[in-house]
Amino acid sequence: MSVTVVDHPLIQHKLSFLRDEATSVTGFRALCTEISMLMAFEAMRGLPLEDAEVRTPVATARVRRLAGKKLALVAILRAGLIMADGILTLVPNARVGHVGLYRDEQTLQPVQYFVKLPGDVADRDVFVLDPMLATGGSAVAALDLLKQHGAKSLRLLCILGAPEGIARVEGAHPDVEIILAARDDRLDDRGFIVPGLGDAGDRIYGTR
Repeated sequence: MSVTVVDHPLIQHKLSFLRDEATSVTGFRALCTEISMLMAFEAMRGLPLEDAEVRTPVATARVRRLAGKKLALVAILRAGLIMADGILTLVPNARVGHVGLYRDEQTLQPVQYFVKLPGDVADRDVFVLDPMLATGGSAVAALDLLKQHGAKSLRLLCILGAPEGIARVEGAHPDVEIILAARDDRLDDRGFIVPGLGDAGDRIYGTR
């Protein structure tokens, strides 16, 4: 399994404002969407292409288009929805699934409350979306669930990742590539990423 940190200057620039506690809810949403879209370029670098022909206004052109499996974006609710919005601007034909998980604040373990996946998820390249890879519990639970539904081609996209969460996903799902905008230092005693950006869901939706 590999971990890729997308260190493009535009992503790192936008991430600096995403971390800033002074960034507004509106600004935070926009930045999450933009960073997710930029990360998708790297995440989809290995998708296969096939040859095709089109007629331009001048002549026939040989072109290349996405081939093979179709795409699915699976957002871990609720914060993962904002990432799906950004990536759909690039691949509007992708199917979208939802896995509802919340973290029990006492045990820090994921609790499942909702699942809705494309019926043919087993035949798609699946990108699992969650802004924060903290303890790794939600990511592992979502990947477990997807594999139970037959999914084989899986990548995990997170804006921030903590070493503890990365190690947990690596241990449970060594075949799944993790793609991050930044690898942070550690988790604090509440399970928050340090330095992190706070609770992504609260900052996206203006809740506490």
